[in-house]
Amino acid sequence: MIDRYRLRRGFDGFDWCFLGIILGIVAIGILSIYSVTPANPSSGIPIYLKQSMWVVIGSLVFVASAGIDYHKLSRFSYIFYGIGLLLLVVVLVAGKSSRGSQRWIPLGPLAVQPSELVKIPLIMALATYYGIKHRVGWLQRLVFPGLIVLPGFLLILKQPDLGSSLSFLSIYIVLVLAVGVKSRAFGLVVLTALLLFPFAWGGVWGSLHGYQQERILSFVDPNYDPGGKGYHGLQSRIAIGSGELLGKGLYGGTQTQFKFLPEGHTDFVFAVFAEEWGFLGVLLLLTMYAGLFLMGLEIASKARDTLGALLAVGVVCVIAFGFLVNLAMTVGLAPIVGIPLPLMSYGGSATIMTLAALGLLFNVKRHRLTLT
Repeated sequence: MIDRYRLRRGFDGFDWCFLGIILGIVAIGILSIYSVTPANPSSGIPIYLKQSMWVVIGSLVFVASAGIDYHKLSRFSYIFYGIGLLLLVVVLVAGKSSRGSQRWIPLGPLAVQPSELVKIPLIMALATYYGIKHRVGWLQRLVFPGLIVLPGFLLILKQPDLGSSLSFLSIYIVLVLAVGVKSRAFGLVVLTALLLFPFAWGGVWGSLHGYQQERILSFVDPNYDPGGKGYHGLQSRIAIGSGELLGKGLYGGTQTQFKFLPEGHTDFVFAVFAEEWGFLGVLLLLTMYAGLFLMGLEIASKARDTLGALLAVGVVCVIAFGFLVNLAMTVGLAPIVGIPLPLMSYGGSATIMTLAALGLLFNVKRHRLTLT
């Protein structure tokens, strides 16, 4: 018989471990941001305090996302996704431009990035599509959900935001594989995609701004423009390597403290941490992320219904994708596409999205024992 007290209590040792890892990574992120940004800027609020504010707001969203039964949330998943698509249209019409991309909606002194926030509604929409009814045939399992993803993908690519658009594709592919498709149908889709890739890539390449194209070229050829578009990646690798075994300590990183490494509080926060805390610190951080992902996969495997399992898989996918791509960027294994490191990089929209996603994951875990 199910322990009713445990169901009412909602938290157990595993839950506290889950929450402890989240808080640990967030704390490491704020500390890294604090070390690389001015503690007393000439104007405005210190960036580490802004990030702390976003974490507080994200924590409230986490509680709301975890507290409302995901079955009830799923009833509004298509509405949430539709609102997200509308915000993506607003970005293109009246959004704020920065560094050649139009990704933000200004709200007074703040700005939100819909391409980050819409990832959760997409996961909910696809999970609801597959979870409420058994889908049979390649049209229902591949094409129709692809049509759900396509508008958001194109709108994000138009900004352009290559990183978030790739994140959209990763969510679609992972959930399609999670529900299962016949190898013949999936092989046909892969073959078609490979045949169309040269034409599609021409459109994608043409939609990118010059600085984004140069970043990709600098990845293909590391010696391409080392003092220009290849500078970020080069300095990131130098910072990571200079951390050696034990690191240089807080405020001790030469690459970061002397500002050789740009964007140390956003896309390259991992390089900041690696230089200051070294290989052993990085090993601890990677262990924490691995533990978070393994817990997420365990929640998915033990979910009592398809909807819960797919929600959990989607959440693990979107966070793991950001984690893997960001690390690959900083160590030179992938071009720089502007994907923040989940829970660590500075950014309000990304922080709120990640904590909302983890709240949804926790939601699935809490309610799995209440289903018959």
